[in-house]
Amino acid sequence: MPTVKDAFFGVLRDLGMTRIFSNPGSTEVDLLVDLPGDIEFVLGLHEGSVVGMATGWAIGSDRPALALLHTTAGLGNAVGALATARENRAPLVVLVGQQDRRHLTAEPFLAGQLEDLAGPYVVWATTPARPSDVPSLVARAHHEARVRRGPALVVVPMDDWQAEADKVRALTAPRSMTLASGVDEDACQELAARIAGASRPVVVAGARADESRCWAALTRLAERLRLPVWQEAFGARAGFPQTSPHFAGHLPAHRSGVRAALDPHDFVLVVGAASLRQYRYEPGPFFRDDVEVAVVSDDPADLTHSTADLAIMTPLAGFLDRLADIVQQRPADAGDLPAAQPRQTPWKPGETLLAQHVFGALAERLSPETVLVEESPSTRLDLQQHVPASRPLGFLSAAMGGLGFALPAAIGVKMAQPQRPVVAVVGDGSSLYGIQALWSAQRYGLGVLFVVLSNGAYAIMNHLAQVAGGKAPWPDFADVNVAGLATALGCPAKRVTSYEELVAELDALPSDLAGLPEPLVLDVVVGTST
Repeated sequence: MPTVKDAFFGVLRDLGMTRIFSNPGSTEVDLLVDLPGDIEFVLGLHEGSVVGMATGWAIGSDRPALALLHTTAGLGNAVGALATARENRAPLVVLVGQQDRRHLTAEPFLAGQLEDLAGPYVVWATTPARPSDVPSLVARAHHEARVRRGPALVVVPMDDWQAEADKVRALTAPRSMTLASGVDEDACQELAARIAGASRPVVVAGARADESRCWAALTRLAERLRLPVWQEAFGARAGFPQTSPHFAGHLPAHRSGVRAALDPHDFVLVVGAASLRQYRYEPGPFFRDDVEVAVVSDDPADLTHSTADLAIMTPLAGFLDRLADIVQQRPADAGDLPAAQPRQTPWKPGETLLAQHVFGALAERLSPETVLVEESPSTRLDLQQHVPASRPLGFLSAAMGGLGFALPAAIGVKMAQPQRPVVAVVGDGSSLYGIQALWSAQRYGLGVLFVVLSNGAYAIMNHLAQVAGGKAPWPDFADVNVAGLATALGCPAKRVTSYEELVAELDALPSDLAGLPEPLVLDVVVGTST
């Protein structure tokens, strides 16, 4: 089986980093013995000289150079030279040997606390969580060094080199990357040519495309190419109009679901997001080996850890606008568009009121200009399917996934955009992480509608416990009264226990929620769907 060492040399060849500057030590021997003939080894007699030579080579070639250092002593000797490389804005990939990871917990001889040893003089530093991550992290270090213009450091335990490499296409870093300070015509033409060579291209839109120019450009692109557009999983904002006939839906957050959704396509263009975010781990690749993937973003954080053949860092709106101008228009019969349809869950008399019924009632009443701020983990996908975003900033969520975002964020959005209706949809468990924000809403007279879905439990955690096949140790909290808490903070609130009450409360509000004169909490008691 191919080893991590084999895969590492393959990455070096792909990136054109086939010269190693080094003063070797014992933690690097497993890598260096039987060095392939196309990899050049350059010896320095001190680590300062090693990094100095690599710095000169990087500046002279304007490409990242590779320096290999020996654990604590070697990296310590090189820190001054790394500081110089940082100030000279020289892109370096710095590999540092580490003791065998199988006994690192015992702090053996030559083990070191290495990631922080060079302090602020490296632009990025990491240690692989698994041996098979080494090739990806070296490729990412190459891109980080280019983007951030300085040394990027990877600590590699000595036994990692002989470990088995991943069998699947799993390099979580682009195979090539283009950096452009403006709209690069050559990069546009290259991407347009790659799209033209595909038979069934598809777009995945991310949160960083949530801007009117990007929406317009992506809409033109989708219309000219007759292709579907998916929304990235866990996107904190909508990257494409979700009422468009080209909108295909929200990508699943697990690999098998992504594979199933994207399997009909041979070219995937990811815009304004990394490729591709997921939640629970599943084995296997996102894409077939014959699928080409390109990522375009104005944020290097999206690009450097993306599984992609090509990554382009560029101002997003201008690039997409130009790309939409030059792509070849596809014929009307180029393919079917699996357009997503807004979900409908009508309530029937006698049914338990569910979150989906609440979303249906909101969908019938909210204007397209509404900013919907979400923090309901167990029903987020249902909310997105019932209430699609049709304007930029139509959907907003916490990008990190931590709780306590929605209530205060909705207040801040209303302060910034008083002309737009702002509605926060929050689980009762989530609301308790930011409930004190309601005081500020009432204190400053901000007309935000807060819809709290009260099921008296951490529904998402209960679901995850079931998936794990065990019993949850935490209790429910149906005795918590969110409306009472809101009232105690001075914020108007009503507790709603039936669908009829919900509809009556919503219909009593101004038709234009932008003019809501004060905040209102609707504490809606809901059941959990099975």
